[in-house]
Amino acid sequence: MNKVYIIAEAGVNHNGSLANAKKLIEVAKEAGADAVKFQTFIPELVISRHAVKAAYQEKTTGKSESQLEMVKKLYLDEDAHKEMMAHCKKLGIEFLSTPFDLESISTLERLGLKTIKIPSGEITNVPYLKKLGKLGKKIILSTGMSTMEEIKEAIELLVAAGTQRNNISVLHCNTEYPTPMEDVNLKAMISIKETFGLETGYSDHTLGIEVPVAAVAMGAAIIEKHFTLDKNMDGPDHKASLEPAELKAMVTAIRNVEKAMGDGVKKPSPSETKNINIARKSIHAAKALPEGHVLTEADLVMKRPGDGIPSKDMDKVIGKKLKKAVGEDHKLMMEELG
Repeated sequence: MNKVYIIAEAGVNHNGSLANAKKLIEVAKEAGADAVKFQTFIPELVISRHAVKAAYQEKTTGKSESQLEMVKKLYLDEDAHKEMMAHCKKLGIEFLSTPFDLESISTLERLGLKTIKIPSGEITNVPYLKKLGKLGKKIILSTGMSTMEEIKEAIELLVAAGTQRNNISVLHCNTEYPTPMEDVNLKAMISIKETFGLETGYSDHTLGIEVPVAAVAMGAAIIEKHFTLDKNMDGPDHKASLEPAELKAMVTAIRNVEKAMGDGVKKPSPSETKNINIARKSIHAAKALPEGHVLTEADLVMKRPGDGIPSKDMDKVIGKKLKKAVGEDHKLMMEELG
């Protein structure tokens, strides 16, 4: 199994602070993630002043301000992005970001990103997909709120614009924060993989770490998970995010599951080979038997250790003569039989 690509989703959990963004990068690196992902946007190009907040945003940030006013507080400019990228390079973790408007696509292109993440909300945004598709980047496409037909149309748009099809990865996702367990539908990730034949993964918004770990066991090649410095910070996404210790626990669990998946060939593993003779049984004398005795099934008992005549060879032993007398519990060997 190839190594799962783990994206630690910082998103806007920096709260508009470059210092917080750098701390998030450090936490992602310490946890063992492969990449840390942020969100790139110009608030006025993404959100109308009339747009209302999502229910989860109202719950976490209140109703007194608009969605636009909320997002303005979470903005980091291009210079801040450059500093964040430099910090990632220094620490040895990949910088990723999701653009939310056409100008932000251009920003990430100028910054030289090789991989662009498309958020679930843009999967039907035709001008956005066409512009991004022309760049020929590696694309990670989130599919929250979408149907199979919408995923198909988005992939076709990207390919028609110039993106190589095998450069597109597709993430199953649910955009409720936090996602109720009954709405996760992890089997949809398998359906996506079977339908489109592309690299497939899972972007998680549930509480806890068990669902992304389960996704890895089901074959996810990419896992994305929100994290924060502190769930009690102000802002829309903190409460549905992992804290640093939880992020580290998730990465560790995923790496353990990777190892546990193996190659699918059923055979004794190196660690258990030494236990074969201890745990298996070989043929022993059920009682004391004289020299020349012709062995019957009643004379034999299967006991540990298993380094004598294997139990499976009992039929080869029945009818043989003993070359010498043996005591009860004697482990029979083929050279003792005539």
